[in-house]
Amino acid sequence: MILRERFCHQRLPEKPVGMESHTSSQLLLSSSCMLTFFCFLQLLNCILRELLEVKDINKNVLPVHLNGLLQTDDRIALKEITRQLNLENVVGDKVFGSFAENLAFLLEALKKGDRSSSRPVLFILDEFDLFAHHKNQTLLYNLLDVSQSAQAPIAVIGLTCRLDVLELLEKRVKSRFSHRQIHLLSSLSFIQYLDNVRSQLSLPQDFPDTKFHDEWNDGIKTLCEDQLVVDVLQRHYSSSKDFRSLHLLLMLALSRVSASKPAIKPTDLLEASRVCMVDSKANILHGLSILELCLIIAMKHLNDIYEGEPFNFQMVHNEFKKFLQRKSHSIHNFDKPVVIKAFEHLQQLELIKSMDSSTAKIQKEYQLVKLMLDHSQIMEALQKYPQCPTDVKQWAMSAFG
Repeated sequence: MILRERFCHQRLPEKPVGMESHTSSQLLLSSSCMLTFFCFLQLLNCILRELLEVKDINKNVLPVHLNGLLQTDDRIALKEITRQLNLENVVGDKVFGSFAENLAFLLEALKKGDRSSSRPVLFILDEFDLFAHHKNQTLLYNLLDVSQSAQAPIAVIGLTCRLDVLELLEKRVKSRFSHRQIHLLSSLSFIQYLDNVRSQLSLPQDFPDTKFHDEWNDGIKTLCEDQLVVDVLQRHYSSSKDFRSLHLLLMLALSRVSASKPAIKPTDLLEASRVCMVDSKANILHGLSILELCLIIAMKHLNDIYEGEPFNFQMVHNEFKKFLQRKSHSIHNFDKPVVIKAFEHLQQLELIKSMDSSTAKIQKEYQLVKLMLDHSQIMEALQKYPQCPTDVKQWAMSAFG
């Protein structure tokens, strides 16, 4: 139960791992801002907890949490805002002409005492990019408009993993946004990551059964030293340092523990890893065209050469042309526009990710991207790719492109 609560985020840590330098409430001192980083909800909750320890804030500030996966249109979002602010009875059967009128009424209803001051409201929009797909972006416009005006004291924080999220916003919404973005990435080294895996799987000191506590924690220490486990965790670390992904892996491994098998074995983590990694990315690779697969291999070689540094289309195209210049190859020579189209399709499939937050002034061929696949995923996919040409497999296995 203790570990399940930990992995399901029902019990927050004192501080988020790998982002200790960002846990200041100063992050929230703005009428609107965008947090773009991994493990953002964990960090934000820790900051909110820090803020709510201040008596005046705890007494007055009203946090409203919205999620783009749940509030799929403005009507649902408004209903959820009303529920969280406990204003269902105040609204009753009133009919409003527009979203703005309804929101203004809700904020007016929060005024207290002599009705000259309003209670501050903190709107937290998780999966912020999904709200940008709402019709006319009415919710975003009105929240940001109020935050920038003197109508009521509100702040809006958007949480997203998309670096290009501002490109999704309409001009009128952008004009109301503070354009304050906070990009945070975990700074954990793999050794620190491994230490935290051991910590996450260990039972706390106050566990009531001392004998079981000691046996379990000793078993976890031995588990984390096993080379098979280290390889599994290295693969996950290379793929993502997001602790939500790690917690899913550990939860799957933990679910294999039973009364007859009261310990996590290396094979449990390996099997859990297979379940996690047999994801859309692995399956998508099997359905790529041969040209798209060759571009993935070219990017794999660039990853090896430049040790994971971002690259651009032109570099990928040059690497692909090196393969085509070999004396014997089974791939047709594609025109550059066709290759660009294939590259863009890989971006749409999210197998590669743009590293530029604003790409308006950069030619498509030179926009930096990152491959969202690791070496083992690519090599495994090649083995299962239907009728993959032998020379393409050999190219993928060669040390240099």
